[in-house]
Amino acid sequence: MKSSAFHILRVGIAITFLWIGILIFRDPIGWGGYLQPWAIALVPVSLKTFMTGIAIFDVMVGILLLIDFLTFWAAVFASLHLFIVIFVAGITEITIRDLGLLAGTLALMIQSWPQGLKFFKKK
Repeated sequence: MKSSAFHILRVGIAITFLWIGILIFRDPIGWGGYLQPWAIALVPVSLKTFMTGIAIFDVMVGILLLIDFLTFWAAVFASLHLFIVIFVAGITEITIRDLGLLAGTLALMIQSWPQGLKFFKKK
């Protein structure tokens, strides 16, 4: 049985991903400004298209976490996404919050670890 803390963390991170996704939809170019120039040069599509894809990803992760469906995989992809965001944007006064979100998504991933994967043993 999952604890109340798990559900509070899951819903809080879900709302954060949904909110950020919506904000990126509203201003994809502005949000693309957080990327380092070297990272933008690696993107094979326009910045607007790329950031719109990120917005779709964020909303999808947020929905999966909110409805507690495929929570493990949503947390895995959210963790990878946040790691990449921190790597690409660097640690700044803005992205330091992403470090906390990364810790939260890693906690969700560990707590929702599927029974068949034998890395973490549940008690």
